[in-house]
Amino acid sequence: MLRQAGLAGAASSELADGVVQLRPEDAMVEAMLHGWRAQQSARGLNVDTIDYRERLVRRFESFTNEFPWQWGPGQVDEWTLTLTAENHLASATIRGYQTDLRLFSEYLTDTRYGWTTACEEAFGEFPVPICHEWNTIAHLNDYEGSPEARPLSREELQLFLDYADEQVERAARSHRKGALAAYRDATMFKVIYGWGLRRTETAKLDLSDWGRNPAAVEFGRFGMLHVRYGKAVRGQPPRRRNVASVMGWAVEAVADYVENIRPRFGAVDHPALWVTERGGRIKPAEINARFVAYRDAIGLPRVLTPHSLRHSYVTHLTEDGADRRFIQEQVGHRCDTSTAIYTHVSSDFMNTSLRKAIGPALDEAPGQQR
Repeated sequence: MLRQAGLAGAASSELADGVVQLRPEDAMVEAMLHGWRAQQSARGLNVDTIDYRERLVRRFESFTNEFPWQWGPGQVDEWTLTLTAENHLASATIRGYQTDLRLFSEYLTDTRYGWTTACEEAFGEFPVPICHEWNTIAHLNDYEGSPEARPLSREELQLFLDYADEQVERAARSHRKGALAAYRDATMFKVIYGWGLRRTETAKLDLSDWGRNPAAVEFGRFGMLHVRYGKAVRGQPPRRRNVASVMGWAVEAVADYVENIRPRFGAVDHPALWVTERGGRIKPAEINARFVAYRDAIGLPRVLTPHSLRHSYVTHLTEDGADRRFIQEQVGHRCDTSTAIYTHVSSDFMNTSLRKAIGPALDEAPGQQR
């Protein structure tokens, strides 16, 4: 079979004709990986994703100590067992590794790229599919995270936010330098909850991301939040979304911070919403560290994380009767099933919904007294 020319990543465009390599096997592997990069780039994938996948393939090659045209399904079994029994990786992580390895295997065995022919001509062997249904982890559940993960209850949320506010007052009374940072952090946690944000989305917010919402003029310039760094589909750029402001108290908190507190950091020319005392942008790890410090100080369960505030946003809006589709758009979920995973409604809400569901049936029951 002739190799296909002109196709990004094809063997014919990666292998130099008439050149004798001192280490032909290594040269073939490098040509394969370079071709795979070209093939993925042509599909518009992110460079970081391409780099990550290449590192994974090299790790698998090191594990097998064999070349790709010598790989077989049994080696995937051995690799998976090592990742599970020795490295103790989660099923979702291992499945992600297997998916990337499958993509590389499918690229090599796709006859349009000509690698099978090139390997057979050079070494008398050729790559074969190595990832199958019977040696890879199936995606059986929508949610595979820890079953202990949950939102904060309304009481826990109030306790947490009250403690964050107390840190501002405590620092101010003692005339410590940390008063501004404490005020920033208290407001930041209110924004995470009040707009249902992720850590990275929160850390990368700029002042210019706030805007007016003609449907909620009472919120002024804070009626709409433009999230520019939403969670990306793998290999794609960050997804953007607009989040409508729905909690007046949260709008008041961020307005006060922007107008009265942030200017005191002295970072006038910095675009970030959350700035540090040294004039930089706060990092996601710093958000996590401060949340953990506050959580542990007031004795809340260790299973709670900054992401629990996002879960709380979805749960509390659901309990308050917000439309499911509206919540889905607010948090940037492509599928309703993702939003359902975040929903942990209270027993009071369940009982109220039950009464709404069975009420009409009871009212229409024969002989029902009114």
